Order: sequence, then C-alpha cells, then structure tokens
Amino acid sequence: MFTLSEVASLNDILPTYRILKPWWDVFMDYLAVVMLMVAIFAGTMQITKDQVVCLPVLESAVNSRTAQLLSSENSPPVSSKFEETATEAKEKWQVTGPLGATEPSETFPTKPTFSPTNSGKSSGQPLNKDEQNPRGRKTNLDYQQYVFINQMCYHVALPWYSKYFPYLALIHTIILMVSSNFWFKYPKTCSKIEHFVSILGKCFESPWTTKALSETACEDSEENKQRITGAHSFRKHLSSSSEEGSPSPSTPMINKSGPKFSADKPVLEVPGMTILDKKDGEQAKALFEKVRKFRTHVEDSDLIYKLYAVQTVIKTVKFIFILCYTLTFVTAISFKHDCSPNVEHLTGYLEFECTHNMAFMLKKLLVSYIALICVYGLVCFYTLFWLFRRPLKEYSFEKVREESSFSDIPDVKNDFAFLLHMVDQYDQLYSKRFGVFLSEVSENKLRAISLNHEWTFEKLRQHISRNAQDKQELHLFMLSGVPDAVFELTDLEVLRLELIPEAKIPAKISQMTALQELHLYHCPAKVEQTAFSFLRDNLKCLNVKFTDVAEIPAWVYLLKNLRELYLMGNLNSENNKMIGLESLRELRHLKILYVKSNLTKIPSNITDVAPHLTKLVIHNDGTKLVVLNSLKKMMNVAELELHNCELERIPHAIFSLTNLQELDLKSNSIRTIEEVISFQHLKRLTILKLWHNKIVNIPQSISQVKNLESIYLSNNKLESLPAALFLLQKLRFLDISYNCISMIPLEIGLLQNLQHFYITGNKVDVLPKTLFKCLKLRTLCLGQNCITSLPEKIGHLLQLTHLELKGNCLDRLPLQIIQCRLLKKSGLVVEDHLFDALPSEVKEALNQDTNTTFANGI
Repeated sequence: MFTLSEVASLNDILPTYRILKPWWDVFMDYLAVVMLMVAIFAGTMQITKDQVVCLPVLESAVNSRTAQLLSSENSPPVSSKFEETATEAKEKWQVTGPLGATEPSETFPTKPTFSPTNSGKSSGQPLNKDEQNPRGRKTNLDYQQYVFINQMCYHVALPWYSKYFPYLALIHTIILMVSSNFWFKYPKTCSKIEHFVSILGKCFESPWTTKALSETACEDSEENKQRITGAHSFRKHLSSSSEEGSPSPSTPMINKSGPKFSADKPVLEVPGMTILDKKDGEQAKALFEKVRKFRTHVEDSDLIYKLYAVQTVIKTVKFIFILCYTLTFVTAISFKHDCSPNVEHLTGYLEFECTHNMAFMLKKLLVSYIALICVYGLVCFYTLFWLFRRPLKEYSFEKVREESSFSDIPDVKNDFAFLLHMVDQYDQLYSKRFGVFLSEVSENKLRAISLNHEWTFEKLRQHISRNAQDKQELHLFMLSGVPDAVFELTDLEVLRLELIPEAKIPAKISQMTALQELHLYHCPAKVEQTAFSFLRDNLKCLNVKFTDVAEIPAWVYLLKNLRELYLMGNLNSENNKMIGLESLRELRHLKILYVKSNLTKIPSNITDVAPHLTKLVIHNDGTKLVVLNSLKKMMNVAELELHNCELERIPHAIFSLTNLQELDLKSNSIRTIEEVISFQHLKRLTILKLWHNKIVNIPQSISQVKNLESIYLSNNKLESLPAALFLLQKLRFLDISYNCISMIPLEIGLLQNLQHFYITGNKVDVLPKTLFKCLKLRTLCLGQNCITSLPEKIGHLLQLTHLELKGNCLDRLPLQIIQCRLLKKSGLVVEDHLFDALPSEVKEALNQDTNTTFANGI
C-alpha cells in the first residue's frame, strides 16, 4: 500500500518553478490534495470496515408480497413499500436464539431438516419456556452460510460504484495532478522552462538590475527637479522682461555659428551607484547574452502555451466526465439492498435482504468529493477564460517603458510572452526586472561602466604609439564602446576605432585639440551635436571602412573642413546613389578622395568636389570600371589612381585632365599603350605608372611626353626597350623589373638625370658600358638576371647608395666598388661569398658609416 506522501509527490514541482504557478494552479493543487485525502480515507475505511449483513427472506413473506403485486393493478406508493420493508426487517431482527435454529419452522414443512449446531440438545429432550415461545422468526442457516451469503451479496447486490468509489476518486485525482504539472515534466518544454526560471532568478537578483532601476528613479527625480526649476526661472525671466518692456541685447540667445567648446554647460551626473563590481559586471554581461539567445530560441515556437492550454482543456473535460457519471450513481448508494444470489441449493433460500454498513459514510464522502470537483471545475473554466480572453502569445513592456528610461525594451511573443504572463500572475516585479536585460540601452550602460573600469587613462597611455607619419596614434579594437578616458588624451593626433559597433563620440572630444585624423573601421559611430561641431571644424582626415553603405555615418558628409576622405567598402553600381556623394558638396575643403570598392562607373556626383579635389583614388576589387566620363570634369585633379579596374586601354577621359601630374593605372589588363602620344598635351604629367599590366611593347611616341620624370613599367610582358624611351631627358626614375628584357640598349647613357634604375627579374646577361655614364644613379637594381660580370666602371657611380646584384652568375666583385663612397654594406645586396671574397680594405670601407666617409673625403 502506498503512502499519502508518495502519491502527493506527483503534485510536487521544483521550488523555483513556483513563480510559474498562478493562484488558480496553486488552488487546484490544494484541491487535488484534499480530494486525494478523501479518496485515501474512503479507501482505508472500505478496506478495514466495509461489509454487508444479510438475512434470508422467508417464503411466506415472499408469497404474500408476490400476491399483493399480482392482485394490485396499480403499484403501491413508494412510501408504502418502504414501510413494508421496514416492518419485515423489524420482524427479522426480533428473532432470538443462536444463529442456527433448533427446529425447522412449522410453516415450512417441505424444507429439509437440518441438525442444529448451537443448541447442544437432542431432538428428544423437552424445550424450556423461552424456546417454546420464540420472539422472532428462525432460519435454518449456520454461521458459515451467513459468511458465505454476506460475501456473495457484497459482490452481487451492492452497486459497483459503492465498491469502487474510493479507487476511482484516487485515480481521477492522480490524473488531475499529473495534468496540472505535465508541462513542467514534458521533455520538450521542461528544458525551456528550467532555463527561463534560472535566467529569471539571476536577473532578479543581479546587482545590475537594482542599479539600472535606481538610476532610472534618480533620472526621473532629476527631470522633475529640472522641470520645476526651469518653469520657475522661465516665469522669473518673463516677469523681469515685462518689467523692462523688451529683451535687452545681452539676453542669452542661441549662437548661429555653433556651440562653443569651452561652454560652461554642466553635465548631469546621475546619483546612485557609480561603481559596479567587476565580477557582477561580467555576470550581468553574460546574462544579457543568455537572455538574447534564450529569446531567439523560445520566440520561435508556442509549444509551452499550447501544452498548457491542452492540459487545462483535459482537466475541464475530466471534470465534466466525473461530475456526470458521479451524479448518476450517487443515488445508487443506499443502506438496504435486496439480494438474489441463486444459491438456493446451498442455503435453501431464494432471496436475502442486506444492509451496507458504510453506505452513509460513503455517501457523505461522495458528496464532499462532488463539491470539491465542482469547485475544481469552476477554477478550470476560469483558467480557460484567462487563456482565451486575450492573446497570451504577445507580451508588451509598455508599462515598463513608461516607468523607466529604457524605452527600447522590445515586445516579445510566443512562448516567451506566455511565460512572462504566467510570471506576472506571481509578481509583476519579476518581468520588470527581466525587461532590463532586454534593453540595448541598459546593455550599453553596463558596457560603458565595465569599459571605463577596464580602460583607465594610464592603460590608454600605454597603448599610444607612433605611426609612419610620426604621429601619436591610439588603436582601439573590438571594444564594447569608446572609454571615457580616451577624450582626456589631449595630445592625441590619430584615433583609430575598429569593430566597435556601439561607438559614441560625446562632447568631451572637444578637449582633444590635437586630434586631426579619425579612423572608423566597421564602426558606425554616433556623434553628439557638440562633438559634431568640434569635428566639423577641426577634423582633417577621416577613414571609414564598412561592409554596407548604411554603416557610413550621415555626419561624415557635413565635415566642412575635412581635407582627406577614405571610403572602403561595398559600393556596387546599383548602390552608387546610396553613398550619399551628393552631400559631398558640403566638403568644401576636400582635397583627397579615396574609394576602395567595386564600382562599375565613377558617380557623376563626384563632380561636386571637382573644383577643389586634387587627388582621386579608386581601388576596385576586380570589377570592370566602364563609365569614366565624369573624369572629364575633374579639371583640377593632379593625381589619379585607378587600380584593379580591369581597364584594357588608357581611358580617353584622362587626356582631358590638363592639370594631371601623376597617373597610376596599376593592376589592370592594359595590353597596348598606343594612346600614350596623347599625354603630350598633359604638360604637367611627370609620373606615369603602368605597372602590373600586360603591356608587350612601348611605342616610339613615348618620347613626345617630354616632361616625364618617373616611369613604372614593372610586372608587364616587355621583351625590349625602344630607343625613344631614352630620349626623355628629365627621366629620373625608371622601373622595368620583372619583364622579359634580355638587353639594355646603349642609349641608356643618354639619361643623364637618371637616379633610380630597376631592372630586377629579367634576362639581362651583359651590362652596357654606357649605363655607367648615368653618373647621378643612386639606386641600381640588377638582381635575378643572368649577369656574369660587373664592369669596373661601376666605380664611376660616385652617388650610388644601393646596389642589388643578388641572383646573378657573378664569380667576383670588382675592386673599383670601393670608389662608390656612399655605398655601404647595408646598401649592397649580394651573396655572402662574393662579399667575403673582397679584400679586407674594401670590406672595411664598406663597413664604415657615412659620416666617416664624408670626413675622409673632406
């Protein structure tokens, strides 16, 4: 036999789950426990005390009763029947003597004679007075027969409900208990519920929740004070103005030229906790991440809601079923029962009348059970009404948004919403505290506090470095925001922010008077109005790297004093208008525009900056740049770079750029440069970069571009050099590395101004002596060729500082190399064995520093 505690455990849930138990579920649990106790009490009573007592009905009574029924057409009233039955029962109970009769009754001569068991007298002995005059009717049954009849009639005469009511009540109660808590036990929902309760408890107890809500309360009180103070001062100002008659010229007005950065406007400090323990901060940040993932996981389905609704419907249907059949059988429970067990061959009697000793108790317990079931059913109906009265798959934090400063708390849906509705029935403070961890504003505040704890002024000082331009630079990478201490670095010149999605630039940036360059790499920074005014007037260079054009802050196109703008990201032809180039007209001082993207055409809007733009750089990712007509309007451009644009020829639009000084067409697909003759009209063109293309030959017409000073033709497919190339008397830099050139023309000696000559990675085997007539050579790169000997005339190059010979077929170096007084070991690139083969005095001369050489020369 199971105990009450074992059965009641079916109704137990984890203590933490109680926050998901509304009052009706708790009430139904208590009702189920009471019903369980009623069922167990009834079952115990039935097992220990339940029985029936039966007496046989004599034949005379049966015959008379049958005759009455046959003679009467109309059946007697119900009350008469009950009186007859009562009289017969009274007569039966007045029978005296032992259970076994001593003599068979004279009324039943046909009955067989049974020997008495309890009289102890023989049939021949005389009877006493009491035995001669009995007060009741005797029967011819012994004790074992009565026991047999009692048990027989218990199963035959009693209605089944009287016998099984306690067990049915117990089974029904257990089913109701299981139905009430099934959603806590079902595998597909219990994990979500457990996770939710765990997160909810941590959110409720988190110090960050208390801090956030307390700051909200402080902010509200501060706003109220400011509102009252502002209204008072405004009335005071009105009264003073009315006394004066008109406002004086000294009345404070908004300055149209923009706010001053030395303004005395105080910054409100929100009272309350300003320090959050590092451990608590880390736990709070982890909670934000858990809540975000849990919301994503739970909002996808409504299984919990459906399961709860189904189990409520099941309980309601169960209640209706129990009530219907219980009310039907409750009238069948009675004290008296007629029994016809068909055992006449064993007892000699056809009918018996029995009494059920537990009838009254069972009836009272059943009525109590029905009352409890009715109350349970009413609560079930209320639950159904609550479930379907309003959409529980949607939850709004509108009230929380109104009461707090976190106006961005999103509404939730599906199972997430239903769980919050259930929690509200327990305590609405839980959902209010939970909402704090759904707010991005709250998360950003937490990040800011933790960030400022970690990145102090001293730590930021340690991360400052000197860049290639010898400027103080600070690079912040993958932080949750911009630390406040950054804006105290007043001598910082370059600020680089990378992968900081929540970057905000406050008014404190106006303290950084030395700041001139700002880098925003995947960092759509938000700028306060005062900070924008400072950047607009002081920022000179801005780098923006983005994935989507929407990441480019709108304020970028309003920086009127910006000199250099670098845009790196995805800008295909369909999105050119989205770049906002029409706003570039506000960049009145822009000199350099750098665009690294995937353009198919140069936006026409770029002409907005044409009057003052001096350098335009477009680096494509291999997308073919087709439309370049806009270039014709860029009359003031001095430097033009078109890299990796899949150009096959030199665009004709370039020949209209009369002020062009440098042209760089690196990494394209140019095969021929016959149009180079048109460059003769570009009188200012001095640098021509056609490297990393597919150029096969250089036309003779290149000699017409007389102002060229630098030519880059490396990494092409050149096999020879035309003599016309060496007619460019102003040429100082010539790079023809990594081609297929096998011979250097003798005409190279005509380049008397040549200072840098690169022919690395070709097939040259002999160096012409005329090469050493270029006495101004400083850099001579001859590596990775087939040169077998270096002429002694190398000593004529007195200004040579860099000589590369590595990768050739040399067996020795000429001793005249010592005459190149400016050449040192660091500038001599040769194999180690060639250097070691030099005389010691030559090696010592090459190892001397430049200052010593100059001193010796003097």
